[in-house]
Amino acid sequence: MLSIDLARVNVVLLDIEGTTTPIEFVYQTLFPYARASLKDFLHENSGDPEVRDTIVALKQHREGEIQSGKTPPAWIADTRESNLDSAAEYGLWLMDQDSKIGPLKFLQGLIWQRGYRAGELKGQVYADVPAAFERWRRQGKKIAIYSSGSELAQKLLFGTTEFGDLTQYISGFFDTRVGTKTSAESYRRIATMSGVPEHRFLFLSDVTGELDAARSAGMRTALVVRTGGEGKPGEHSVIHNFDSLG
Repeated sequence: MLSIDLARVNVVLLDIEGTTTPIEFVYQTLFPYARASLKDFLHENSGDPEVRDTIVALKQHREGEIQSGKTPPAWIADTRESNLDSAAEYGLWLMDQDSKIGPLKFLQGLIWQRGYRAGELKGQVYADVPAAFERWRRQGKKIAIYSSGSELAQKLLFGTTEFGDLTQYISGFFDTRVGTKTSAESYRRIATMSGVPEHRFLFLSDVTGELDAARSAGMRTALVVRTGGEGKPGEHSVIHNFDSLG
């Protein structure tokens, strides 16, 4: 197992799913909530400029997928209702593909926002996360999040945990607008936007492909294995919780 020298780290960059937050919360709570609410949400909020723009972006993305040989659901725009229904059907199809495209993630974030505000959703993190955040802040380190979920979704999750509002500890929220999580260039952009050299970052994730990209960009990395076992760390250190860091 490779060692982690936190003394040389200025920014701890964190994935969410499987790293700070149980995978079950994402797949058994958040995603089903978005699926069940999507159609009604679009119909109830179709006058919102952000929602209208997102529907347009979804339709444009669908056209690109057809050109690439995929077969998404038909999009019928004869009436306002049929256009919204088609957007909902396409959104569900994208969710079935576990799509990470920006318009879908933004729309999910808006739906979750309604759920959090209504008290129907509450963010979840592992029990060791709040103590680690407090410890890293005392050590003068910055904490940032990089997730395929939208910036809004990230803030909602960390702002509503049973441990209180954890966004106070987080200095940056990054989503796929900076690029895909398996591209080294995405991590270089995060470093540039943060004003901190890549080698001063520690990126924690449960996905080796993401860690490989971050390491290629010059970041320190560690594989988070929450459920036991060593996984396939490759060139990465392995941790099972945040208590071992600092």
